[in-house]
Amino acid sequence: MDKYVYSGKNKEEALEKALTDLNVSEKEIYVKETEQKGGLFKNKRIDLEIIKKSDVVEELKNFIKNVIKLMGIEANLEVKTREDSVSITVYSDNNKILIGKGGRTIDALSMIAKQYIHNEIGTNFRFILDVGEYKAKHQKNIEYMAKKVAREVAKTKIEAKLDPMNSYERRLVHSILSDNEKVYTESIGEEPNRAVVIKPRD
Repeated sequence: MDKYVYSGKNKEEALEKALTDLNVSEKEIYVKETEQKGGLFKNKRIDLEIIKKSDVVEELKNFIKNVIKLMGIEANLEVKTREDSVSITVYSDNNKILIGKGGRTIDALSMIAKQYIHNEIGTNFRFILDVGEYKAKHQKNIEYMAKKVAREVAKTKIEAKLDPMNSYERRLVHSILSDNEKVYTESIGEEPNRAVVIKPRD
């Protein structure tokens, strides 16, 4: 992954050089700033390490593909880039192995990839990793279930505890019902048995 260094008397000057030279906008790059102290006869200067987001996506894609290859599985990756996130969908001849029980393998692969990119660029990089649209379908199932239970809770005024979920699934339920005027949600318990409770509003 290419990293570019630009210097200036201040951040604005160094950044302007980078954007002009690389022909990109500020939204298309990651910037890491370091300050070089001046000596007795030298003025202080700012160094910026610039990484293009498009290069990060390519590095991420190659890393995931190589890890999957080490598992003995050949796969194709489809990448969709939005302004605030990246979605990577893996298509292989052995999706079951890559997904794992309850999505554990794909979650582990996602965590390893996130840590790798964090080490490379020094900050978090938001992306969603899916295998054969497993997460997309799973998300729809959770959304259907959450809304169905919420309707029952609103009708009966009796709270309902959902089955234990991982943090991603719990956030999804909280988000789906965040604007519901008749119910609200809370997470209770300890991992790995932490669950969402849907409660009626007073």
